[in-house]
Amino acid sequence: MSEASTVRRTYPWGTTINGTQVKFRLMTPADSDAILEFARTLPAEDLMFLRTDITQPETVKNWMNYIKTGRTISIMAEVEGKIAGYASIHLNDALWTRHVAELRVLVGLDFRGLGLGKRLTNEGFGIAKDLGLRKITAQMSTDQRSARGVFEHLGFRPEALLADHVMSRDGQTHDLLIMSYDVVGFSNDSPGRSRGS
Repeated sequence: MSEASTVRRTYPWGTTINGTQVKFRLMTPADSDAILEFARTLPAEDLMFLRTDITQPETVKNWMNYIKTGRTISIMAEVEGKIAGYASIHLNDALWTRHVAELRVLVGLDFRGLGLGKRLTNEGFGIAKDLGLRKITAQMSTDQRSARGVFEHLGFRPEALLADHVMSRDGQTHDLLIMSYDVVGFSNDSPGRSRGS
């Protein structure tokens, strides 16, 4: 399954967010070097709780392989040709959870506070609907209070708390919060998505 055969949304497209021109497009394996460059500009506290270490070429190579096979669909936001953030929908291989996917969203330090995370999440929701998914989950450490606030604002609700389930790079354990959202209730005509140049 490739993203071209499953995603019905039109890319690329652009808009202005709080005075900043942003282009949204699907990520491709050709973006490997740009992702590495983006990841290496992230603050240590962002990298600490990422599910995988995207500063490493092998990790990014695996991500690109998932994109090739359709297991992952990633949308990039670009400002002046550089990655400002991304949203990824990670599909489940297990038959019994084929209706569920995990959403991961990350915005670069210089582009926070614009509302870009919400726009990227809306793109992820739209793709989830295209794929016929019914539920999206997001996972984060309970220490990531701002991330939790963003997801709660978007309608995600806490579903599970796993004690000492996450270990950061310094060997400390943290509780893992799993939040979820009902895709069926999401409208593609969300005010977060407006077409521009």
